[in-house]
Amino acid sequence: MKWSISIQDLKGGQFLQSAFYGIERGDYFLGVGVPCLCLFLPFPSPPPPSDVFPAQMEGVKLVVNKVLSSHFQVAHTVHMSALGLPGYHLHAAYAGDWQLSPTEVFPTVVGDMDSSGSLNAQVLLLLAERLRAKAVFQTQQAKFLTWQFDGEYRGDDYTATLTLGNPDLIGESVIMVAHFLQSLTHRLVLGGELVYHRRPGEEGAILTLAGKYSAVHWVATLNVGSGGAHASYYHRANEQVQVGVEFEANTRLQDTTFSFGYHLTLPQANMVFRGLVDSNWCVGAVLEKKMPPLPVTLALGAFLNHWRNRFHCGFSITVG
Repeated sequence: MKWSISIQDLKGGQFLQSAFYGIERGDYFLGVGVPCLCLFLPFPSPPPPSDVFPAQMEGVKLVVNKVLSSHFQVAHTVHMSALGLPGYHLHAAYAGDWQLSPTEVFPTVVGDMDSSGSLNAQVLLLLAERLRAKAVFQTQQAKFLTWQFDGEYRGDDYTATLTLGNPDLIGESVIMVAHFLQSLTHRLVLGGELVYHRRPGEEGAILTLAGKYSAVHWVATLNVGSGGAHASYYHRANEQVQVGVEFEANTRLQDTTFSFGYHLTLPQANMVFRGLVDSNWCVGAVLEKKMPPLPVTLALGAFLNHWRNRFHCGFSITVG
């Protein structure tokens, strides 16, 4: 049995940290999470946005992946940067025997621990044929930072999800997020998200409406909420070229941003090139080069903010 668990999945817990930060500022609205859930519904879809826009790179990084068995894999990451202290991360992932699809294996346990002892962990369980559960835990050294519990039900043409973040019965605080997505046609999905937060002296709810239309070679999404709007369009021109644009407006901060990204694949050269430019006068690019027959991937990235006169670059080596 072949399987693959992305360590990037651990970053799902950062949603709660962003939610707390935005609620404290009074300008929080969710503009990304809803369309991602639409991918669970049965319709064709181009690659996700993360495959078009380049990821930020800074410093030097070495990643060594090792598959120990059909159920267990580990990864070691060493990162050195001029912006902070050198760091080491140990990633570990376990997948059970129940494989529903090439990307879904249950139960799944994923963990990431750094050199300071901070831990990020996820546990995914399949409770029934249509019911999934997930638990996310984040610690900062010996202190719990985030704990999150998700329940998801997938119908024939809809998906419903309920998330509880940092529930504290004694302190009477909690963040609750409810999603509902309905596939109206083979290509059109509509839904919404309700975020409810409560803590001593403060209580509120935020509603966001979302829509997604997916064709064979392109996909468009739109989120509209009380705090602003987020729109995106991604198009696959051919097997080698993909482009994407994103627009985000925050009414509370009176801020609007526009981003354009592209993805170029050169299969004969075993190279992938990603680039971006946005309305904040930022440009960036990442070049990835595979070195067959060796299981090695080299990546070089550079990002420049003309408005703030800031430049940073990065280089990474991935083995395995």
